[in-house]
Amino acid sequence: MTTTAPNTSPTTTPGDPSEAVLDNPRWSSLTGAHAHLAEGNALVRRYPADVSPFAAVRSWDDPDVWDAVVDLVGPGGQFPTPPASVPLPPGWERLALHEGVQLVDTDRLETRPDDEAVVLGADDVPDMLALVERSRPGPFLPRTYLMGRYVGVRRGGRLVAMAGERLQPDGWTEISAVTTDPDHRGQGLATRLVLDVAHHVRERGARPMLHAAGDNATAIRLYEHLGFRLRARTAFGAVRAPLASPRA
Repeated sequence: MTTTAPNTSPTTTPGDPSEAVLDNPRWSSLTGAHAHLAEGNALVRRYPADVSPFAAVRSWDDPDVWDAVVDLVGPGGQFPTPPASVPLPPGWERLALHEGVQLVDTDRLETRPDDEAVVLGADDVPDMLALVERSRPGPFLPRTYLMGRYVGVRRGGRLVAMAGERLQPDGWTEISAVTTDPDHRGQGLATRLVLDVAHHVRERGARPMLHAAGDNATAIRLYEHLGFRLRARTAFGAVRAPLASPRA
């Protein structure tokens, strides 16, 4: 199941006011739980390139934000796209844009730890990367595991399924990297690991949430069946900075 993170402000449905932080979850994560991983400044931040491709701005309304983005990514560099309502300055190019969804937990979500799930860490990175290569769940890099707790299931010593924690906006934790080896699908491993991750998120006093590609109907149906609800429709993509700095 492919999960991604939104690169634009979502179009939300009415919900709990505590969900407002999820309108800009990457910024909340980069200035909060993951501040120790963040690169950037008071206007724009990102994760190191070997941790995550995600970045965020405090507000697209700040007149200095575009210069701050160029300072971070460099001329010709790429950055997550702003909302469609935000006009691009001269020289900026909007690249491919894809639809996504954001889901949050409800009282119907019955979490539980999984006896077969093992916690994954630095020593497991080669196996995690190999599984990602086979199953293509979305961005997962050599140090992505630093973003939170990752768990997996091994069969015959081989890692065949995993799930973990990615963004950690205030009061929430994103479930991500939910994936199963193609040869082991249909056994309910992804469901079991999602419920295990969600269980430990709630034990810490946070709420689980996740993102999925808008066209991944199978994953969305599964998450809704487990007890998540659609909170927002989002979009993700990138913009490219001008090759020459606008201040040059």
